[in-house]
Amino acid sequence: MSESDVTRDGVRGARPGREAVTGTDAGRRGGRRGRGERPVVPDAEFASYYGTPVLNKPPWKPLDIAGYLYLGGLAGASSLLAAGGQLTGRPGLAAPAKLGAAGAVSLSLAALVHDLGRPARFLHMLRVFKPTSPMSVGSWLLAGYAPLTLTAAATEVAGRYRLLGSAATVASAVLGPAVATYTAVLLADTAVPSWHEGYRELPFVFAGSAATAASGLALAAAPAAQAGPARRLAVLGTVLELAAFQTMKRRMGLAAEPFERGRPGALVRAAELLTAGGAALAVCCGRDRRLALAAGAALLTGSAALRFGVFHAGVASAEDPAYTVVPQRERLAGRDG
Repeated sequence: MSESDVTRDGVRGARPGREAVTGTDAGRRGGRRGRGERPVVPDAEFASYYGTPVLNKPPWKPLDIAGYLYLGGLAGASSLLAAGGQLTGRPGLAAPAKLGAAGAVSLSLAALVHDLGRPARFLHMLRVFKPTSPMSVGSWLLAGYAPLTLTAAATEVAGRYRLLGSAATVASAVLGPAVATYTAVLLADTAVPSWHEGYRELPFVFAGSAATAASGLALAAAPAAQAGPARRLAVLGTVLELAAFQTMKRRMGLAAEPFERGRPGALVRAAELLTAGGAALAVCCGRDRRLALAAGAALLTGSAALRFGVFHAGVASAEDPAYTVVPQRERLAGRDG
């Protein structure tokens, strides 16, 4: 064996760069004891072929789909307030809630159709009903919910067919919670890391956000004397939204980072401040009309900021390979261990 066959460590055929040692062993073998670890290879960088992401970025238009998420939540929770106002003898609360639900679901459908490109694509989703598909279930939910809210609003404006309007209001309230939260299930059913990893808590986040939006609309439009249920819903929705969101971020680990950085982070922080501030104003406003308007505006804006923040955080997590690769490695290591 020639001298060239022997490396510094006495290993035949060692290939620098492939069999190089790192960490504590590298420091000892390099003859520099007492100086800690001396990495030999650079830190790994997460990349894919030709610099493309591991996942395809969601192709949805931000304004259309984030708006669709927000307006659907506003509509669903408003239907609950409308039914509550109707059943408790608060017509000043029920009327704007009915109109708000009808307007929100109409704009939500318009945003969805605009993103799809043409109305026929939405109709095509109704050709079959697939219970295991959130998109299929959501399409059928909207197809049943929208006519009910429009009927409730039309009879309210016309002042006629009260019995029909009451039935439509109650029926839309039955579907309202599903309409307000199914979009969270839809997002979590994708492979986008910051959406998928939040599958447990995201429906509760969206439920709280929908409640704050609907209560904000009611506080801004209903007489103060009849807005008691809206004030209580604002507090309940705020507690649910903020608690569920914090729990979700703690459990998600690395996939929670996009919610705290860049534009999504700014939107989420704004949402938290606006929602908490709006709930505080709702409690304190009493019969003060100006405070009620301020509370309503803060709650509506905060709910919108949350939905847009969640949307943009998901897009950011899909663009960075680390959010896909690192959790996969951790799960594999856990199975092997």
